[in-house]
Amino acid sequence: MAPYHIRIYQERDRKSVLALFSQGMEEHIPSTFRLLLKQPRTLLLLPGVPLGLLLLSGSWLLALLASLAILVVLRFAASYPWKKYVALSLRTDMADITKSYLRGSGSCFWVAESEGQVVGTVGALPVQDPTLREKQLQLFHLSVALEHRGRGIAKALVRTVIQFAGAQGYSEVVLDTSIVQTAALSLYQGMGFEIKRQHYFNVSAGLVDFSTLCLVYRLPSAQGGSL
Repeated sequence: MAPYHIRIYQERDRKSVLALFSQGMEEHIPSTFRLLLKQPRTLLLLPGVPLGLLLLSGSWLLALLASLAILVVLRFAASYPWKKYVALSLRTDMADITKSYLRGSGSCFWVAESEGQVVGTVGALPVQDPTLREKQLQLFHLSVALEHRGRGIAKALVRTVIQFAGAQGYSEVVLDTSIVQTAALSLYQGMGFEIKRQHYFNVSAGLVDFSTLCLVYRLPSAQGGSL
C-alpha cells in the first residue's frame, strides 16, 4: 500500500476525521454484544424466559418472539454506550477540533494521511486536575481505517503523542480504553503503557462487567527523576 505521513489536523480534515471516529467506535458494538451474551444473567435469561412462556402459553411462536426480543434489547444495550460516547464527543471536544486541541501549546490533534486521504487520527489534551503530582497528557480518539491497519499507523500515532508529551514537559501520558478493545490494549501495553486501574463507568456497566481500563506511560525523564 501507499506510504503514509502524520501531520497536524487542518479544518479540511473535519469530515473525514469525524467519519473515521464514528466508524471506529461502532466497530466495538459486536464485541460488546458478545460480552453481554456471555454474562451469567444472559445465559439464564435467554433460555429461561422463552421456556417459561412456552410452558405457560404452549405457543412456540410466543417463545420465539421472546427470544428475538431479548436479543434486540441486548443489541441495543451493546450499542448504547458507544453511540452515547460519540454523541457526547461531537458536542464537546470534537465539536470544534481546532479550538479544543490546537489553540493551546500543551495540546494537539494529528491525522495520518495516505494518498490524500485521512486514514488515522489521535488527539492529546492536558489533564486538568490540580491534585495530581505529575503533569499528565491524555490521549484521545486513536483510530485507524480498517483497510489501513497492520501498517504500523496506530503505533506511529501513539509514538507521536509520546514524543509531543516529552517535548512539552509532561511526565506521563494517560488514556482510557475498554475491556472489549483488546487490539488497542495489546498495542498500548506493547509500547510500555501499564494498567493503572480498572473501573466501571456507571452502575449498568458494572452489571454486565463492561469495565474501563486506565493506562499510563511514564516518560523516561520522569522515571529517572523518581529514582
